[in-house]
Amino acid sequence: MNEPELYSIGDVARRTGLSVSAIRFYADEGVVTPTGVTGGGFRRYDVHAIARLELVRTLRDLGAGLDDIRRVLGAETTLHDLAVTHLRLVEDQLRQFRARRAVLRTITRQHSTAEQVSLMHKLVSMSDDDRDQLVDEFWDFVTDGLDVDPGYVERLYRLRPQLPEEASTEQVEAWIELAEIVRDEEFRSALRDFFHRTFATPQGKLMASPEMMARVERHRKLVLEARTAQESGLPADSPRARELAERVAAGNAEMVAAMTGEHDVDKARRGIVEFDPNGKAAQRLSKAPGLQLLTRYHSLVATINGTPKPAPDSDRDRATAVREWMAAALRQLP
Repeated sequence: MNEPELYSIGDVARRTGLSVSAIRFYADEGVVTPTGVTGGGFRRYDVHAIARLELVRTLRDLGAGLDDIRRVLGAETTLHDLAVTHLRLVEDQLRQFRARRAVLRTITRQHSTAEQVSLMHKLVSMSDDDRDQLVDEFWDFVTDGLDVDPGYVERLYRLRPQLPEEASTEQVEAWIELAEIVRDEEFRSALRDFFHRTFATPQGKLMASPEMMARVERHRKLVLEARTAQESGLPADSPRARELAERVAAGNAEMVAAMTGEHDVDKARRGIVEFDPNGKAAQRLSKAPGLQLLTRYHSLVATINGTPKPAPDSDRDRATAVREWMAAALRQLP
């Protein structure tokens, strides 16, 4: 029987890319021992030992410790299980590096103080559970004692940020601002007062009912349908435009009827035709402090989550354009 070919430690170093001292170290630690030793004390390795040393080098490059390597080589654990463990560690390290990168990008874009830098790093390094807890504590405070349908409160709690792993600088800045305002006593108290004032009346409570919320959602989709038609270039004097405007007017009338008991489609039509985007009522609505606070929260959450978010001025312009388009369509009616 032919004896297996043995290689000197220098040959093994060239084949594996390990240094001679590293190979000696692994031998002394009992990780990969020589296949044999010559009379002169020179260590020799066969191809199986070389393969084990190559695996050791790979595992070390991946961050495995000596104890982990011993368990793999001794068949105490599988290579797959070790890979799963180290993949989890690598992903955690990647998240930390992404957080640091995001903080550094933010610092380079604005003059941040040492305290702000510390806060930024703490915020972006939070776990998902920590972020959820921060948002939950905010809504706990805002909705405490709010006398509305529980389903409405649940909808508020679902308005939460989900910072992606590959967050952009804009998303990190939005998350930092959001984390600051949800802990700001003035912001929290102002938004809480807004909700309690809004839903203190019977009409306010009705607005938060499941039936009314479903009606509002249907109406929102109908207005969006009209906006899509208007932005596609559909003429205001077309039958389709008049039909959409009529449906929106009917929806407005139903909303008012649900709130007041008065169902007047003609009045709803006049409301669309005579609406003045620069009038006092429109200006008062757009500048309502509570709505501005809630809009700011929604805007930051949309930025963090990467969901579509038109600029406020652009959104108002689009709303005005579709209202004028519907008004023109309704003017065609006798």
